[in-house]
Amino acid sequence: MRAVLRIVLPVALIAALIGLWQIAASTGWIAEALNLEPFLVPSPAEVGDAIWHNRTLLWENTWVTLREILIGLLAGIVVGLALAVAMRFSRILRDAVFPLTVAIQSVPVVVIAPILVVWFGYGITVKVIVVALAVFFPIVVNTLDGLRSVDPEAVKMMRTLDASRWAIFRRVEAPTALPAFFSGAKVAVAVAPIVALFAELAGSSSGLMRLIIQDNANLEIARMFGSVVILAVIGVLLVGLTALAQRLVITWR
Repeated sequence: MRAVLRIVLPVALIAALIGLWQIAASTGWIAEALNLEPFLVPSPAEVGDAIWHNRTLLWENTWVTLREILIGLLAGIVVGLALAVAMRFSRILRDAVFPLTVAIQSVPVVVIAPILVVWFGYGITVKVIVVALAVFFPIVVNTLDGLRSVDPEAVKMMRTLDASRWAIFRRVEAPTALPAFFSGAKVAVAVAPIVALFAELAGSSSGLMRLIIQDNANLEIARMFGSVVILAVIGVLLVGLTALAQRLVITWR
């Protein structure tokens, strides 16, 4: 029952919000309250119609943005995991590299992206680098904290069994760090679409952010809302798939 409620309740809430939005937009209440023209406040039905009639254009731009997100996520997760493991094995490396990772994360995306555009142009490379830079920090921090939270008694027991350093890591430290890693991964997949849009804003010839800017200039408001809906769906699916992977991998929880 709890599993069913976890699905039914969000769906019911979203359906209720869409219904209220439809009523408020179709009656003109939102436009009157915000003192706007009615065409600037499309209803969900109009947004859905815009998505359907512009499905080819939206899919082409969605695929551009989605590819940037997925490749950037993969690169950031791989680099973050490797760096966290390396810092766990080497205290000197941790003391030297961790402050640098914090410094990199402290620089805003809106500052890094234009510089990378100057260096690499308007292609996918800039977006992948920006997404990877934003993603790898929560992966590094959470995974490293998970590796350091291992039970000392379990490590002592492994040493009494003459286990190697690698065996201790593989059998004790890595399983202990998995929940923390997935916590960082959930943060990463939620942040990645936002960062990808900022990267496209700095310079892009295609993608959902480019389409949103064009639609805003041409007052294609319904299609602009459609792009936002697609981005929301991407974010929900990424977090949901990450949660599913966590359930499949961490079976003992």
